[in-house]
Amino acid sequence: MPQKINQEQVEIYKKGLLDGDRRLLSRAITLIESSLPLHQQIAGELLDFLLPYTGKAIRVGITGVPGVGKSTFIESIGIYLTGKGHRIAVLAVDPSSKRSGGSIMADKTRMERLSIDPNAFIRPSPSGGTLGGVARKTREAMLLCEAAGFDIIIVETVGVGQSETAVASMVDFFLVLMLAGAGDELQGIKKGVLELADAIVINKADGDNIKKAQLARKQYENALHLLRPSSAVWSPPVQTCSALEHSGMDRVWDMILSHREKTMMANELSVKRKRQSLDWMWSLIEEGLQERFEKNRHVKRELPGVLAAVEKGEASPTAAAKRLLFLLDN
Repeated sequence: MPQKINQEQVEIYKKGLLDGDRRLLSRAITLIESSLPLHQQIAGELLDFLLPYTGKAIRVGITGVPGVGKSTFIESIGIYLTGKGHRIAVLAVDPSSKRSGGSIMADKTRMERLSIDPNAFIRPSPSGGTLGGVARKTREAMLLCEAAGFDIIIVETVGVGQSETAVASMVDFFLVLMLAGAGDELQGIKKGVLELADAIVINKADGDNIKKAQLARKQYENALHLLRPSSAVWSPPVQTCSALEHSGMDRVWDMILSHREKTMMANELSVKRKRQSLDWMWSLIEEGLQERFEKNRHVKRELPGVLAAVEKGEASPTAAAKRLLFLLDN
């Protein structure tokens, strides 16, 4: 028999989040990360209630090659933004955390100044699970942060591979951090990531590295010219900065605001967010169908034999898939 929702508890969450209670925000994110049916029920009711209070924040995704200084950059721009009166939440998509134990915790300790800033909130991604599952939790955490009054959400990719695509699919602006002077810079990033970028920022443009950073900037500008822009009103620029010296953060932020203004005026931002919501819905449907498939008692009974037949070459993958899917109708 399903457990009954404690409505009083739900009301505490609703009020606390709208009041910007950081402790309740942390607890609410833990709630949405839980796989317990009761917690999922509460999380669903909470998200439905809070939805009208979301959508006003600027959503920025940040990725970068290893050693680029993502933590230093996020802390630097975070301090710059809170200094201008903004409230900033930093979330992470880390599909590798099941194997590594979750590197974002180390990142959080490196962001010492930002982690104690009363206008900043740093949250690790849930450890374990698939990329899709982690991305879903991050999306929901983003909505909770917006409802709690954070007007800038930074979503960081900690893992590698498809995490860049996952983050780009949930933000307004996707920023790719690069490093100059580390060999052939253009070999350090996939074309697919360049195609996702709304801007490239070359970090560590300081000291003896300034000339290398300027050279890298020209290389990336040339590379971006070969790609077709995804927006009719925005061509991805390339900038340099030094997160360590806190220089260039104003230019980066002005660039993000310029992108927001242009895409809003052209109605691109609204269309993009609607598309992201629909894509999110379909990904949840696919996830739910997969879960129902795996839990189906007929599938559970037949699956070992079907897998063995495919491995031995006694059944084709096509026939095996049809056979298993047919069981869902029984």
